[in-house]
Amino acid sequence: MTSAPLYTLHCGTAPLLISMPHVGTTIPAELKPLYVDRALATEDTDWFLDRLYAFAIGLGASMLVPHTSRFVVDLNRPSDNQPMYAGQNNTELCPTRFFTGDPIYREGCAPDDTEIRRRVAVWWQPYHEALRQELDRIRAVHGHVVLFDAHSIKGELPWLFPGQLPDMNIGTASGNSCAASLREQVAAVFASQSTYSHVIDGRFKGGHITRHYGAPAQQVHAVQLEMSWRAYMLESAPYVWHEPRASAVTPLLRQLVGTLLDWRPA
Repeated sequence: MTSAPLYTLHCGTAPLLISMPHVGTTIPAELKPLYVDRALATEDTDWFLDRLYAFAIGLGASMLVPHTSRFVVDLNRPSDNQPMYAGQNNTELCPTRFFTGDPIYREGCAPDDTEIRRRVAVWWQPYHEALRQELDRIRAVHGHVVLFDAHSIKGELPWLFPGQLPDMNIGTASGNSCAASLREQVAAVFASQSTYSHVIDGRFKGGHITRHYGAPAQQVHAVQLEMSWRAYMLESAPYVWHEPRASAVTPLLRQLVGTLLDWRPA
């Protein structure tokens, strides 16, 4: 395991890398005065995913976990700040709004283009360099690599999407980020149970990491899972781990990770 100031990388022995770009909660001290008080609690974090998926390390998976909050820079957005979902409300590369649509920054304090470029250089680029290097290392050893981009979100956020999200939202960029056989095996995992609702390539089809790095022709196969918080934690503040829910969902996540580990390209 290597730990840098910006992320922790555990290098495993299997052809699977788990990326968790939104689990970080750190806002650097020099930036804190720019934010409204509410933002300092980093409510839009993908809470506790490193704890929830910790079992995967024992199965041989690599894991990349950033320390910095998405409120500083969103590691799952392209560095040119193109919107992920055209025609819908999106948060930016350096988000200026909560998932509720409310402003994150104090008036006049949102980052300008120069500051955005600085944040890309300081926080975004090192994470993506580590991600690319680990993908290349794993592929060189195994001949292929599966990239699992793990996310979670509050199940009801009207500013972002109507109604309630399914419990499990699998994204494969409409089938373009991984081999069809892998997509089918992932779909079968969720179809084999009825406890948790699920959808494939629905509202969340995969963010920048899934779309950019998923290259089946080059034997890099990317899958995203956007899980509703209610599957493992409480959805109202203070956002805390819910042990019975987490214990209940873990067997399904183990089955999913096992499928990603065992899959081989034809």
